[in-house]
Amino acid sequence: MTTSETKTKKPSKTVSAKASKAKVKEEGREVVLRIRVRAYESKILDASVKQIIDTAMRYDAKVVGPVPLPTEIKKYTVNRASFVYKNTREQFEMRVHKRVIDILNPNAKTIESLTNLSLPSGVEIDVKMI
Repeated sequence: MTTSETKTKKPSKTVSAKASKAKVKEEGREVVLRIRVRAYESKILDASVKQIIDTAMRYDAKVVGPVPLPTEIKKYTVNRASFVYKNTREQFEMRVHKRVIDILNPNAKTIESLTNLSLPSGVEIDVKMI
């Protein structure tokens, strides 16, 4: 070997604790139940999220969240009048508030209780298994 080859060679790395934990998680396949909640009113949304978390905690499930996502704002501009005051406009907006909740390794009772949960109208829920 030449001296330039020995300088570029890197020492071997030892396996860290994080890497070993990642391998264990890959083998064990940690199941995550991701719940996305959307509503026009933030107070109703927060009450619904609290109800979901309380239900999950009752069955000893590990809950991550709620994580607030950016509020989606839809703006609409319309004419106030069609003839005389044509240049005047009115602006309206709709705000959609969103939250994400992750439930780690849910058992059958947790999933069953979440499906039987009755939430107020105007709250949209999307549930995915990851």
